[in-house]
Parts: sequence; C-alpha cells; structure tokens
Amino acid sequence: MENQISPKAEVAELELEAVIGFNGHVPTGLKCHPDQEHLIYPLGCTILIQAINTQEQNFLHGHGNNVSCVTISKSGVYLASGQVTFMGFKADIILWDYKKRELIARLSLHKGKIEALAFSPNDLYLVSLGGPDDGSVVVWSIDKRDAICGSPAAGLNVGNATTVVFSRCRDEMFITAGNGTIRVWELDLPNRKIWPTECQTGQMKRIVMCLTMASDDSFFYLGTTTGDILKMNPRTKLLADTGPVKDKFSLGVSAIKCLKMGGLLVGSGAGLLVFCKSPSYKPIKKIQLQGGITSITLRGEGHQFFVGTEESHIYRVNFTDFKETLIATCHFEAVQDIVFPFGTAELFATCAKKDIRVWHTLSNRELLRITVPNMTCHGIDFMRDGKSIISAWDDGKIRAFAPETGRLMYVINNAHRIGVTAIATTSDCTRIISGGGEGEVRVWQIGCQTQKLEEALKEHKSSVSCIRVKKSNEECVTASTDGTCITWDLVRLRRIQMILANTLFQCVCYHPEEFQIITSGTDRKIAYWEVFDGSVIRELEGSLSGSINGMDITLEGVHFVTGGNDHLVKVWDYNEGEVTHVGVGHSGNITRIRISPGNQYIISVSADGAILRWKYPFAS
Repeated sequence: MENQISPKAEVAELELEAVIGFNGHVPTGLKCHPDQEHLIYPLGCTILIQAINTQEQNFLHGHGNNVSCVTISKSGVYLASGQVTFMGFKADIILWDYKKRELIARLSLHKGKIEALAFSPNDLYLVSLGGPDDGSVVVWSIDKRDAICGSPAAGLNVGNATTVVFSRCRDEMFITAGNGTIRVWELDLPNRKIWPTECQTGQMKRIVMCLTMASDDSFFYLGTTTGDILKMNPRTKLLADTGPVKDKFSLGVSAIKCLKMGGLLVGSGAGLLVFCKSPSYKPIKKIQLQGGITSITLRGEGHQFFVGTEESHIYRVNFTDFKETLIATCHFEAVQDIVFPFGTAELFATCAKKDIRVWHTLSNRELLRITVPNMTCHGIDFMRDGKSIISAWDDGKIRAFAPETGRLMYVINNAHRIGVTAIATTSDCTRIISGGGEGEVRVWQIGCQTQKLEEALKEHKSSVSCIRVKKSNEECVTASTDGTCITWDLVRLRRIQMILANTLFQCVCYHPEEFQIITSGTDRKIAYWEVFDGSVIRELEGSLSGSINGMDITLEGVHFVTGGNDHLVKVWDYNEGEVTHVGVGHSGNITRIRISPGNQYIISVSADGAILRWKYPFAS
C-alpha cells in the first residue's frame, strides 16, 4: 500500500498565531489575573491567556475535553481548571504555573465533570466540586499535589452543589451552594476531615446559581434562579436579609461580585448588569448587555471590571461612569464557512447560525456583523469586485450584502426548496452558482438591478456541500453528500463528467492547473481525480478518525490543507501526498479551512465557534 502514511516523514507542528473565541457558557469562566494585565478564559479544551493592552495570546493545552471551570489563586501564581468527560470516566483538574505557562500537576478523582474550583487565600489548598454524577467535594494540598480529604457535597434530600467559594481570610473555611443546599465547611487538617454545617434559610427554598464572599468574611451573598439575592452570615450560619422584594432579576442572578467599598455587582440571565447594595438591592446603576451574564471579574479593587456573556461578548466597564466597552466578541454557534476577499488577506468573513461577521485579520477585531434572526447561514462568498457578500440561507434565499455597511442589496427568493447549502461566484461578477438541500445546482445571472435564473441543473440526489469554479468561468465542480462530484459546463449549462465514490463528499478543490481535482469527505480519504475522464489517480488516508470537512489549495498548487472531525489542521505536499505540518488547537470539529491570498495564514473554523489563525509554514 503506497498510500499509507509512512513513518519516515517527519511531521512538524503548525504555529498557532491567534484564536478568536470565548466559551461564554462556563460560569465565572472569564477571569482577570491579579497582575491586572491579562484575561484568562476557556475555549473548548484550551485556556486562553489574553493580554488586555496588546494582541498577545498564550494557550494552555492539556485537557482532553471541554473546560468546565477556571480559577486563579489570590497571589496569581497558580491557575486551576477542570473539565467534563464521558460518563463513568475520571475528569481531570489541572494545576498550572501561571508565569511559566505550563502544567504542574493533574489531579484526578472526580468522575464525569468538575463543577467548580476555588483556591484558599494563601495558596495552601484547592477545593473542587464534582458534577451531578460525582457529587463530592475534595480538598487538595497544593504543595503535595494530592488530595487531603473528601466528602459528599450535599445532603441526601437536597439537590447538587454547583458553586464553591473560599473564605477571603482563613485557609480552613469554604462554602458550597447549589439546589436547596448552602453549607459552610471547616477543614480539620490534623484529622484529615472536612466538617459541614448546613445554613438555615427557614421557609425559603432556593436554587443557588452563584455566590461571593465579602472581603472581610463578614457575610456572603448568593444569587438564585428566582432572581433574588440572599445575604448570609458565615459565623452564625443564619440569613441576614434577602431582596429585592419587588423587581427581581429576570432569568435569575447568574453572576455576583462583592466590592471592597461595599455594594454588589449583579448580572442577570437577561443580560442586565446592576450595582446595588444590601438590604434593598435596588439598582443604583445599571446597563443592559447582550446575552445572559455568566462572569463578572474585577481588575484590581474593582475600579474597572470585565463582564462575560453567553453570546461570547467580553465587555470592559469602568465603575465610575458605568459604561460598557465591547473588547472581544466571537461566534457562539458552530461556524459554517470562512472566506477571504479576492487578493487580500487583511480581512475575512465567517458565518455562523444567524450572523455573518467580517474580521480584521491581524487584530482579531470584528469590523461588521450582519444578522438575519432565526435563520441559518450555510455558506458565503465575496464577489470578485469586493462590492457584495453573497450568502446562502436555510430558508431557501440567497442574500447579498454590502461588505462595508452590511446593507441588504438584494434577495433571491425561493432559490432552492430545502435551503441553500453551498454558493460560489464567477470572477466576472455576472453569475452566482448555488446548490440546495434537494441537490439542484442553479446558475443565476446577476445584472445591475436584476437577478434571474439561467438554468437549474438536476443531477445530484442529495444536498450540495461545496462548489468551486474554474478560473476561466467556463466550468465548475460541485460536491454532494450523495457520493458524487459533477463537473458542469457553464457555457452550454450541462454536465460534463461525474465522479462516483462511496462517501458523502464534503469538500472539493481544483488544482490551479485545473486538470485535476481533489475531494474529501466522510470516508476520510483524500482522492485525486482526472477532470477529463473522471478517473481516480490516487487516494490518501486523510485522517485516522472522523470526516474531513474542509480543504483548500495554494495558488501555486504545491501544498493543500485539510481539517475535519479529528480536530487537526493538516498541511499536505500535493505531489508527494504526505503531511508536512499538523496544527493542534481546535476542540470542536473543524467545519471549513482556508489559506489566505498571498499564503501568509491558514484560517480554520470549527463547530464550537472558534476561529483559529495559523502561520503558513512555507515561505511564499
């Protein structure tokens, strides 16, 4: 078998330059480091350390599955993060050295999921809370990197504990809370035991979403799903007060932070950020943000703070004027497509679910967002002249937008029956070729004011997944999930050649000299085909597991890149058919991948909403 990956080829690693992404669903996942210069947040199985004032990013790789919680020690020396894993398997906690940006230890005891983590104030202990299948609380010694003791987190007749917070002054006390349970724990180190005391809330039954401790340990505050706040005394274990009485926070109090100068910052599930004080908890200052608030983290004493939301927005708020600045944003749904405008690598566009976004490549900034509510965008392309972004939508419409303003230029209604699944444009800007969920390929004539259907080509039996057009605009190739790739004559508007394979084709590319095409799909094979007669030239083993979903080839045709469900970006030598570089960094299935014009970057997008920019490994 000459096409097996041979062990002799040395595979280099791709250099990851930047990540656009933030998992806003992790409770208190966004953290500001005590050095006040860095934000730390999770994305898939990676933890990002993002410098606040510069573009610099560091990545902590080590988790085998999605990160479910992150915490930083008070001194800033250590980070700890927990992950989810499959039912019955151990979920790891990783202790990281912040300065060296490296793994110190793996702590593994809990099963299924790590719900929450907290460091003791003097970096002596780490307390961890297991998920619903585990239900235990464990205290770890940081010097020995080993468990001291553990205990079931909640009593028998109450729900699970979901949050934990350490005392701000003593290393021996911490608090856990969750569904109907609030417990204050004392650590008895000589006997290696932890002793819980259940807090009394009388008739009130609450599900706690978040909790925060006052800086002098005098009180702690709990935010609940009902939208009210409980204030408890950790010494007497009694309820001090609750509120607000009237206007409770819509969709629950999902984030809460105690300020040193008194007062609370409260974030609700409806995206309302409020500054209030006990006992009335009436809003003193408030702003509305986009997406439910999941994290509030202070920079220093809280003169400035950062807020993370479920829609993957990170805001910076100055306390005095209480105005928000959006500092980072990304997709919070699976990204379906990525495309560069012709001849420039300065910008690129991506689409995910209901929005199309245009990004500035070097600064990772979002320049434009186009939103069509309740629809899903399956594919996008820039017209060659750069005057419009053409997009394919699941409601069967093709929409064209102006790339500077996002203004809707025209809509082609009922372009396809079962949604538009793929789209491409010709380089003379007079035609759009679209593919639909029912398998039709349609050629549209685009005039100044008009868009008319030239021909509907009915050959494919299932949805069209990828369309590529020849440089001459006289031919195009379409790949479909029915196991065929068809080359079409765009002059006579008919089929030229059909390629059959036992796979669902996901992607296709013309070699720049256009006498060969390469395809790939769910059978993990990368196949080279003769355009002229549709015969297979060679097949390569593209990946060891999972479909290959995205593929792109350089303008010279020397190298091509692939990405798929094995989460790896691979750079291939076209003639040798061997992998030269591998990029590890995605934690979701890679959906599409592109090489930038001028061969500076590779940009890959994935199902977890991440956009990764890699340095192209060869000098162009």
